[in-house]
Amino acid sequence: MGFGGHARSVADVALRAGYSQLLFVDENAKDGEMFLEFPVRRFMPSEGSWLYMPCAGDNSLRLAQLRSLEFASLPVATIVSSTATIAPGTTIAPGCFIGHHAHVGPLTRLAAGCIINTGAIVEHDCTIGEGCHVSVHASVAGYCNLGDRVFLGVGSSVIDRISIACDVTIGAGGVVIKSIVEPGVYAGVPVRLVSGFGKLS
Repeated sequence: MGFGGHARSVADVALRAGYSQLLFVDENAKDGEMFLEFPVRRFMPSEGSWLYMPCAGDNSLRLAQLRSLEFASLPVATIVSSTATIAPGTTIAPGCFIGHHAHVGPLTRLAAGCIINTGAIVEHDCTIGEGCHVSVHASVAGYCNLGDRVFLGVGSSVIDRISIACDVTIGAGGVVIKSIVEPGVYAGVPVRLVSGFGKLS
């Protein structure tokens, strides 16, 4: 579901994982539009036996896609790169995407609709809420808790035993050394609030 940049990344991982047929569904699709040899359509297919993957890059929109699939009782895929490492005891909910060379440590729990992107690290004993996006080469150390719809920008870092509230965005390269208790946009080294009404603990 979707035909933006994240959908193309998911397609890459899916093809390398052995999926042979892909179909993109995007309301803005052009007539005859294709990605490689795979079609892009405006509407959900009425034929065939498909697994469905929410592929919006926006966290809230991706969760809305997931909810629509669940409401329609359609089977939801989980796509994990063959080059990712998934440690023992990890649980991964439906609709998650784990990119190339990512690592998810032992006893970590990924809620539905998460993105653990290319080269990202989520270490041991973490809880990652619904619709989170741990971006390219971002790192989350052990025993952290991320609320729903958290976005960690490219190359950002979260030290161990940190909690981050729902709907927090961490800018690229940001370093989180204190728990964040309210929504907002935070950036810098260490991060500070740059937009919204949030605060650090």
